[in-house]
Amino acid sequence: MSEAEIAPRIGDAVAAKALRLLLALLLPILIVVVELCVYLVVPRVLSPGNLRNILIQSSYLMLFASAQMVVILTRGFDLSLGASVSAVSVASAMVLTSLAAAGYDPAVVVAAGLVTGLGFGLLVGLFNGGFIAGLGINPFIVTLGSLNICLGLATTMSGGRPVFDVPDALSTLLYNGKLIPWLPIPVMLAIAVCLALHFVLGHTVFGRSLYLIGNNPRAAAVAGIPRRRYLLLAYVLAGVLAAFGALMLTARTGSGEPNLGGSLMLESIAAAVIGGVSLQGGVGGVVPVILGSLFITMMSNAMNLLRIDGYIQQIILGVVIIAAIVLDRIRAIRT
Repeated sequence: MSEAEIAPRIGDAVAAKALRLLLALLLPILIVVVELCVYLVVPRVLSPGNLRNILIQSSYLMLFASAQMVVILTRGFDLSLGASVSAVSVASAMVLTSLAAAGYDPAVVVAAGLVTGLGFGLLVGLFNGGFIAGLGINPFIVTLGSLNICLGLATTMSGGRPVFDVPDALSTLLYNGKLIPWLPIPVMLAIAVCLALHFVLGHTVFGRSLYLIGNNPRAAAVAGIPRRRYLLLAYVLAGVLAAFGALMLTARTGSGEPNLGGSLMLESIAAAVIGGVSLQGGVGGVVPVILGSLFITMMSNAMNLLRIDGYIQQIILGVVIIAAIVLDRIRAIRT
């Protein structure tokens, strides 16, 4: 091969590497720039109390975005996440309050509530994954159906009203306890979950297989990877992660809320995609989820401080999501 042929290829490789670096640094730079711009108008945005609030708020979103990221890696997504969060909150709160009223030991009450919540998330994951992996039904159809089922269950179980008087022991364990004085419990739990998930994705056969399934399903089949089993496990893992986040939110509110999930489905997908998780599958990880969650939380916090109308905030979030998808397409084409 002549020098005239080699030079353009080297130039293309350098350009692709530079583009990847630029895209990787874009979100961290944007986070800093936006916060500094808001600081010029509302100085308290960088106060220690507000920064602590952003950190706590983003810790919940990290869990939900992590759940979405696991299934997005396989070219899927989970529309039922927000509704399942509401159903988990109501179901676990009902068990907690009934056992507490019956006089059971607080440790037993909390354990039963945790098992109920995580078990419900496991069942949602099995339902979604069973139809998607077992029958090959489109994830959009399956998770849309489970969204309505979970929403109906949450409303029916609670009669459409919050379940109050959740024992303080749950809040002590998952929200306001003092394990490390300077580190809030929600942040500590989010860090622990993110580290565990990072290990699973990067250092286990299951985790590495999810990337291959998303990148090239045919190659995964040729390699002998049990695609259906791992796809089922991906949705089960997503369901359990979402349930754990729901339990943390229930501990924070002190009640089971049938509308707790709210816009979490949209926000979790937005955080994952904005961070750099590709909707085409096979690209993503824990670090992009953390960055995306911080950005979404920071942006919401800034708009609240600037007193921007909630409906306008939804429009801005939609624009940001579309921009992230466009960047994802650019990354796929140019790198």
